[in-house]
Amino acid sequence: QTTSRVNKRPSTHSSATSRRKNIKKNSRYQQVRRQKMMLAGGGFLILLLVIIFSARSCISSRKAAEAAAIQKAQEAAQAKKSEETAKAAQKDPVSLTISVVGDCTLGTDETFDYDTSLNAYYDSNGKDYFFQNVKSIFSADDLTIANFEGTLTDSDTREDKTFAFKAPAEYAQILTSGSIEAVNTANNHSHDYGEQSYTDTLTALDNAGIIHFGYDDTAVMDIKGVKVGLVGIYELKDHLGREQQLKDNIAKVKADGAELVIVIFHWGNESETVPDTNQMTLGRLAIDEGADLVCGHHPHVLQGIETYKGKNIVYSLGNFCFGGNSSPSDMDTMIFQQTFTITSDGVQADNVTNIIPCSISSADGYNNYQPTPATGDEATRIKSKIDERSAAIPTADSTAKSSGDTGSSDTVSADEASGNTDTSDESDTSSDFSDESDSSDYDASDEEDYSSDEEADFSDNSE
Repeated sequence: QTTSRVNKRPSTHSSATSRRKNIKKNSRYQQVRRQKMMLAGGGFLILLLVIIFSARSCISSRKAAEAAAIQKAQEAAQAKKSEETAKAAQKDPVSLTISVVGDCTLGTDETFDYDTSLNAYYDSNGKDYFFQNVKSIFSADDLTIANFEGTLTDSDTREDKTFAFKAPAEYAQILTSGSIEAVNTANNHSHDYGEQSYTDTLTALDNAGIIHFGYDDTAVMDIKGVKVGLVGIYELKDHLGREQQLKDNIAKVKADGAELVIVIFHWGNESETVPDTNQMTLGRLAIDEGADLVCGHHPHVLQGIETYKGKNIVYSLGNFCFGGNSSPSDMDTMIFQQTFTITSDGVQADNVTNIIPCSISSADGYNNYQPTPATGDEATRIKSKIDERSAAIPTADSTAKSSGDTGSSDTVSADEASGNTDTSDESDTSSDFSDESDSSDYDASDEEDYSSDEEADFSDNSE
């Protein structure tokens, strides 16, 4: 029994030792395993970090590429826009033909003989009659401008003056029918029946679709994509006192976008064939201030044309469709045409003009109120007259030297130079408009500008 117990103890010790060995072995295994797992985990983490950083790098690269693409697209769009803007600025040249004619008095004086009046012709022939011989010319141009001298009104409040003209509002359709698009209303017959008659006239023109301008009212028309500014100045009251108004109104149409500026003056002395110093000073000032063409009327006869700094000043266009006289002593007139080329650089200095000699009547010896182009010897005669009167205009240099001061308001006319000092156009110095202030640019003291010769012509038309 003793031996048996002794033999059992080593077995127990061996078993314990074996267990410890196994535990130690297992512990080392576990340690190695843990190390491997840690290494594997570390490697995985490193791989994960690499993947993450790589992904972030790819995303950043993609974003950078996208940003670069967007920037490139924006730059391309901006370049295209700049190219389109530059292309728009470098627009194709536009050609505009402008026709300008003189005094159109569409009506009559109530003291005139009805049978020979313009109104009688209207009643017999209708609105299409008056401009039918020139309508093809006006229809072919881009803009026709006339001086509308008279009133379209039913008012009976006639001003106290020798001649006062009016017609019914429907007479505005004569202009529309004749392809006249714009009229100047700044003249000495615009208020023949008071302020109301002027308002009535503008309303009638508006209703007929006729553009009007004059005094401080300017107009800017869009013609074939070109903005054309129109300025009308009434000079007869205070002559060079209109300088500031002229400057202001040219600046006004330019501020309104005008690319081509046309200035119309009602100025000068009746029956005189050479412009006075006031006309020359104001006409040249208009060019200096930016006008591209200057035209005038009031003398009832043709005056010459001056080219000043490459631009034209047509000093007097004479009468045109003139209901103020059934038998005037001078029936010569003209249509002045100029074709302008406008580019992105402005109005080109090509000075393409066309002077069309005309008569105010299609009949011989009397006025039938139907302006007609002259032909043959008559056209040559009228053209020669215009050339002679153009040659008689003093140059800007000679005018400055002779006057010593172009700002002088003294008027030196052809008749005065020859010893004839008849100034019947300014003889009535008392204002016919008692309610008109001196500051107004319209004053009836200059309304009666007909010379004694013209009064004699009118006498054939009176009752």
